[in-house]
This record gives sequence, structure tokens and C-alpha cells, in this order.
Amino acid sequence: MTGDALWPLLWQGTLDTLWMVVPSALAAQVLGTVLGVLLTLTRPGGLHPRRPLFRLLDAAVNVGRSLPFIILLVLLIPFTRLLTGTSIGSTAAIVPLTVAAIPFVARLVDGALKDVPSGVVDAARAMGASTAQTVFKVLLPEARPALIHAFTVMVVSLIGFSAMAGAIGGGGLGDLAIRYGYQRFDTAVLLSTVAALLLLVQGTQWAGDRAAARSDHR
Repeated sequence: MTGDALWPLLWQGTLDTLWMVVPSALAAQVLGTVLGVLLTLTRPGGLHPRRPLFRLLDAAVNVGRSLPFIILLVLLIPFTRLLTGTSIGSTAAIVPLTVAAIPFVARLVDGALKDVPSGVVDAARAMGASTAQTVFKVLLPEARPALIHAFTVMVVSLIGFSAMAGAIGGGGLGDLAIRYGYQRFDTAVLLSTVAALLLLVQGTQWAGDRAAARSDHR
């Protein structure tokens, strides 16, 4: 394939990848943070220990994280078709990407909140802070650098997952690499898509590291 033909495809593939990753990351961050906070609050020794609920949530997160993404893609086809009307294309890929990222985010958020010094939480509770105030004014702000790192890791993982979504017609750079690079044995296309994915990952990691460093005032 000539450069004149490759660049439009590469540009469109990059846009499709961003279309899959950005909404998925935002939705997963919101839902995963809620789940992660619930894990922290309900675990033994948490602010509101509820052992049965914690075990249920913990098991759900572990099951979600243990499923290979390519299998999750297939399992969620009926659900994806119900929500989007199709199981093929970039918009349809947002559904499995979001579902795959939620337990991942939840575990990272839970870990970040557990690292908040207990003395800070105890001081807030001693001053009469409610659970909501403790979560939104103490736990989440104190864990902000770790949460930004977690968000960065999640976005980088979603970029990789989006490439896998191309295997079943998800669109994006993964689809371009498979249809033109692999099936047509076009090495130039394959290497170009890999380079584009590397640039996306490097840019995301650079931005995430800078944001985390700026938010860390310790």
C-alpha cells in the first residue's frame, strides 16, 4: 500500500480507536470508582464493614478481571446488540471495553484508598465527618495521585483491548492491522499501526505522569 493510501486509513483508525477508548475510560472510571469505594467501605476494618456484601463485590471484581477480553467480547455480543443495535463497529466496542475496565478500575481504586494513612481518616471521623464527607473530602483527595496513575494504567490497557476488538470487527487500529496488515501480508500497514498504538500509549503515559505529579502536594 502506498503512503497516500495508508495515511487516511491510519488517521481514521486512530480516530476510531479514540472513539472507543475515551467514552469507555470515562464510564469505567465513574462506575469503577463507585465499586472501589464500596469495597473499601465494606471490607473488614472499613468504615462500614459488611462482610457478606464485601465478599460478593470482591468475588465479582475477581471474576471480571479473570475473564480474557477476547472471550468477554464474545460473551457480551447479545448485551452489546441490545444496547447499540449492532455488535460490530467502534460504537459497539465501547460496551465490552467499559465492562472489561470496570473491575480493573475498582481494584485499583480500592488499592489506592487503602494506602491513605488511617490517621487522616481517624482525624476526620473524630471531627464528626460523615461517611460521604470522609470519602469525598478525605479519601479521594488524599488518594488523587494514585487514582490518576490508576486511570492512566486503565486507559493504556483499554488502548490494547481496543486493538483486540479489531479481531471481531471492532474497528480502529486493530481492525486496520488485521484486515490490511495481517490478512493482506502488508508489513508497512502492520508496522504503521503498531507505531500509532505506541504513540498513543506513550502520550497517555506522559500526560498521566505529569498530571499525577502536579496533583501530589506531599
